[in-house]
Amino acid sequence: MIHHSLTRRLLLALAGTGLAAPALRAQGSWPTGPVRIVVPFAPGGSTDAVARLVSAGISGRIGQPVVVENRSGAAGALGTDAVAKARPDGQTWLLTFDSHAVLPALVQNLPFNLTRDLDPVMLIGGAPYVVATRPDKPYRSLAELVEAARARPDAVSYGSTGNGTIGHLTMMLLQARTGTRMPHIAYRGGGLAVNDTVAGHVEVMIGSAALVAPHIAGGTLRAVAQFGPTRLPALAQVQTSEEAGFPGLQAEAWWGVFAPAGTPAPVVARTHAALRETLSEPRIRTQMEQVQQARLVLSDPEGLRVFLDAQIETWGRVVRENAIHPD
Repeated sequence: MIHHSLTRRLLLALAGTGLAAPALRAQGSWPTGPVRIVVPFAPGGSTDAVARLVSAGISGRIGQPVVVENRSGAAGALGTDAVAKARPDGQTWLLTFDSHAVLPALVQNLPFNLTRDLDPVMLIGGAPYVVATRPDKPYRSLAELVEAARARPDAVSYGSTGNGTIGHLTMMLLQARTGTRMPHIAYRGGGLAVNDTVAGHVEVMIGSAALVAPHIAGGTLRAVAQFGPTRLPALAQVQTSEEAGFPGLQAEAWWGVFAPAGTPAPVVARTHAALRETLSEPRIRTQMEQVQQARLVLSDPEGLRVFLDAQIETWGRVVRENAIHPD
């Protein structure tokens, strides 16, 4: 009885200061209305597709509409900033892409701190970056591509979806490790990079498996190497970069969910459970694996925190060492 009265007095005292409000809300009244998933990119990309794929399943599990809001700009920084500054009441979430980890190194005077202002919720999964070329080009493996770049410095060009993207940074790492120089052509979208590679305007391109797999299956591109930890089922005959002799050189497109810092733990737990259940549905899982070429992880919050810290370290170093700037 003494413990109960003390607890009640403590909660009443905290309620007077407003400090107990998140905890009280988390225990029963959340969600209080429509929930926003902010995607910090324009509609049509893989992050937008993943958000729209999971929104209905989450909605059914939390009993409120889930609205996907696209807030693009500044390599994803504008939408991310909106979430970082949102009230930590469980009504606003961020679903973002691999470029998230590069923001601190790539964007000057970032108005938020990735690790201080956002709480991790889930690493959904990843899809390997793939180097691809036109079928009549001579490069059939990463070793052959490197050999050609050594034989013809500055002649073997590659396209990516933009300066500072993970694809671009992966190729910078490859050149650093092999002592080669390959001219970089930065495109403002995956479709443009694919079109110019198919047309032969660049020798090879690097893009996520989700971007290039349909073109590989259709015969307009041929995969040279994949940068995931294991071979994708759709690219079972294509070596990983590690199999090709480059240990530790891995690069995956990935999708992660974050909340404004301070979002109540019970709300994060309920949202995490709704995400996990939705992404475990056979239809949704199949869509992720076949359309996005994803290797689902469905991590806990700590798993995303550890993963993000490693990504920030790896790619931030590449940006700084090569003085890379966004488009």
